[in-house]
Amino acid sequence: MQRVRVSSHQAPVHKLGDSQMTLSPKFKLAAIQSSLLDASIELELSVRGEPLIPGLPDDIAFNCLLRLPVESHGACRAVCKRWCSLLGSKERFFTRRREFGFNDPYLFVFAFHKCTGKIQWKVLDLIHFSWHSIPAMPCKDKVCPHGFRCVSIPHEGVLFVCGGVISDVDCPLNLVLKYEVQKNRWSVMKKMMTARSFFASGVIDGMIYVAGGNSTDHFELNSAEVLDPDHGFWRPIASMRTNMASYDAAVLDGKLLVTEGWFWPFYVVPRGQIYDPTTDNWEGMATGLREGWTGSSVVVYGHLFVVSEHERTKLKVYDSDTDSWEAVLGPPLPEQICKPFSVNCYDCRIYVVGRNLHVAVGHILRLRTENTSEKKCSFSVEWQVVDAPEIFSDLTPSSAQVLFA
Repeated sequence: MQRVRVSSHQAPVHKLGDSQMTLSPKFKLAAIQSSLLDASIELELSVRGEPLIPGLPDDIAFNCLLRLPVESHGACRAVCKRWCSLLGSKERFFTRRREFGFNDPYLFVFAFHKCTGKIQWKVLDLIHFSWHSIPAMPCKDKVCPHGFRCVSIPHEGVLFVCGGVISDVDCPLNLVLKYEVQKNRWSVMKKMMTARSFFASGVIDGMIYVAGGNSTDHFELNSAEVLDPDHGFWRPIASMRTNMASYDAAVLDGKLLVTEGWFWPFYVVPRGQIYDPTTDNWEGMATGLREGWTGSSVVVYGHLFVVSEHERTKLKVYDSDTDSWEAVLGPPLPEQICKPFSVNCYDCRIYVVGRNLHVAVGHILRLRTENTSEKKCSFSVEWQVVDAPEIFSDLTPSSAQVLFA
């Protein structure tokens, strides 16, 4: 069990990782069929009277074993043949979890070694707060980890890695890779219509949108396209109103928001555009929204939050009524979380992954106003820090995605 260290702004030190276990006699294992289990082995072991856990019916025992953190599977496989059958592969394990209705969150972090540039995925179990790895992406070329764009469909347990750039020749890619938690493997999908890097991406109603970015020789693009993951084909959508690469993007109210962000020495005000898929049209971004967008964004409670990179790393939220940003009450990002960092969220929690893969978990609280007729919302944040293993000390995050499995 890993300790989770709380920031200095909170008094107690919490131990996270003890999952809530509810046992129910209503599960009927016989009614659940899986092609991944060897029926003859299961039948033989069952006839010989070898229970999964002595003293428990198999349905309850399965319920217990499916809660085991992935990092403990290697040791647990040695217990008996039936445990080895269940835990022998992640594909089998997550298939059974899905059959039993489990739906726990995992944080997938796309990271690279700061010296070698080697890319890899690390996965944080957000229930047990333990780390494990997944297979390497099938990339043939040496690539720049920053040029990719990663998006996910969380409750389907699927993430996509698009585009990128070859490091040696600075050539953009139209690569599209798909990872499925249940199968624990990567697959190569149909390529994007245009090779691009440092572009905008987002998921709206299960469709994957990409726009802008850099082409060959650093020329900025205005083209955009959309992928239907179910059918696996790309089609063009309306071009952006101007050529631009993307610093950050977010999906808010069914629209794709794209900003090129501030760059030192801040001489030029950043541009921003908004795409509406219902009208297939791009429009300009409000002045306050694009000028105050100074970090990495997430959407919580239907509001756009930004972990700012230029203002003491405070969390702030956008108010569309006044076209302004307001600081979220509470402490700044804990000092252990060093830039560069990647941000994602689920429910009312924000996950900020910093250098060395330390993770800050921000719990967003919606505050009630005394004037009940006032529609304006205010928020506060409480931070906790999940310290990463020492072995991650040379890793830097490039993207973070939450998936359920």
